[in-house]
Amino acid sequence: MMSELPRNILHCIGNTSLLALRKIVPENGSRILLKLESENPTGSMKDRMARAMIEAAEADGRLAAGRSVVEYTGGSTGVSLSLICAVKGYPLHIVSSDAFAREKLDHMKILGATLQIVPSESGDMTEKLTRDMIEAAGIVAARTGAFWTDQMNNQDQLAAYHQMAEEIWNQTDGQVDGFVQSVGTAASIRGTGEALRRHNERIRIVAVEPSESPVLSGGAAGAHKIDGIGAGFVVPLWRKSVADQIEQVSTEEAVAMVFRLAREEGLFAGTSTGANVIAALRLAEQLDPGATIVTIMCDSGMKYLRTYGTELTRDGR
Repeated sequence: MMSELPRNILHCIGNTSLLALRKIVPENGSRILLKLESENPTGSMKDRMARAMIEAAEADGRLAAGRSVVEYTGGSTGVSLSLICAVKGYPLHIVSSDAFAREKLDHMKILGATLQIVPSESGDMTEKLTRDMIEAAGIVAARTGAFWTDQMNNQDQLAAYHQMAEEIWNQTDGQVDGFVQSVGTAASIRGTGEALRRHNERIRIVAVEPSESPVLSGGAAGAHKIDGIGAGFVVPLWRKSVADQIEQVSTEEAVAMVFRLAREEGLFAGTSTGANVIAALRLAEQLDPGATIVTIMCDSGMKYLRTYGTELTRDGR
């Protein structure tokens, strides 16, 4: 007898695998477990939050049939919203930039989104670019009456990460000593961290930000090339109480780890994942031998093929 099939692609979101790294491991014998969010339909953990934001708005009447949706995004949220809106039948207007991976922009178009591109300064992620995209999205929402998901302020997405935390807790049988996650909107570290601490308040939680733009640590905003994190200002959903410490990782370090993950573990990920693994290795050395640290493979490296191809050509990798 055939098992029950998903009703549509949205029912394939979540319940992703948790995998232990085999070769990129701490010297003290601790384990690093990677939550493979690349298994989601668009290859990103953002599928979770996009579905949560849209379905919460549907449930309380903010989003009715036939109404359009608008969002500003560095790419992954836009791709995920494009998927959700395609399945549910909502026209979608995305504000993004040439600073982000072209593969993501193309993916949004293929899924039917209308794109508005805000020019960047030299292709870098900066505070000004983030604020320019937010302003542009607000103008579209005011002009068209579209529902603005407004990911920087939208707390509906926290429920999606509470669910991810429950998956992690169950997959580890509650054996979690540390959790590491890079900060974009801050929803993923906040939601996952809150839910894990309900189970065990002693779990050590580490936030990750670009060393070129260490605003959460009290430093100055700067330009970097780690997609999806480091907005250049303290984002509204961030709470200092969420993290026990903040680790700074450079773009160069994150990219180098991306290549190590691919070549040593067979895991092809984005730069934010590279940053996560570096911070997880650092945390492992601070904890007792044999500790278990969980971090996130935020998305698939397939979203960055052109970017990584440039790196290979430049560095002769």
